Amino acid sequence: MSRVVHFEIHASDPEALIDFYTALLDWSFVKQEAMDYWLIETGPAEQPGINGGLVRRPVAGPAESQAVNAFVCTVQVDSVDDTLATNDRLGGVVALPKMPVPGVGWLAYVKDPDGNVVGLLQPDVAAA
Repeated sequence: MSRVVHFEIHASDPEALIDFYTALLDWSFVKQEAMDYWLIETGPAEQPGINGGLVRRPVAGPAESQAVNAFVCTVQVDSVDDTLATNDRLGGVVALPKMPVPGVGWLAYVKDPDGNVVGLLQPDVAAA
């Protein structure tokens, strides 16, 4: 069985998305000097989860209003409502509003200012 061990976010303006994800999810970014690439730390090594990277997107970006055509990572958050409010304040848009996933929690999808979709999951076994 293969497991996801790394993810990448593609960005037209990496610095702007660094600010967005730092404010939205408290992630940290470290620029790799040899290339136009930033490593993303999403949390402490002793907690479950994976880290990723941010890379400059080629000139042709994702087409607007097209179906999701890439992996979508979902991030565990303390509060979907609070994270959606922060997303709005930072210029992100709601791609799919908050909804219950029975027995799992609350789920929403947002689109960052560069068009990437990310899932937000608030665990709550009582969600219905």
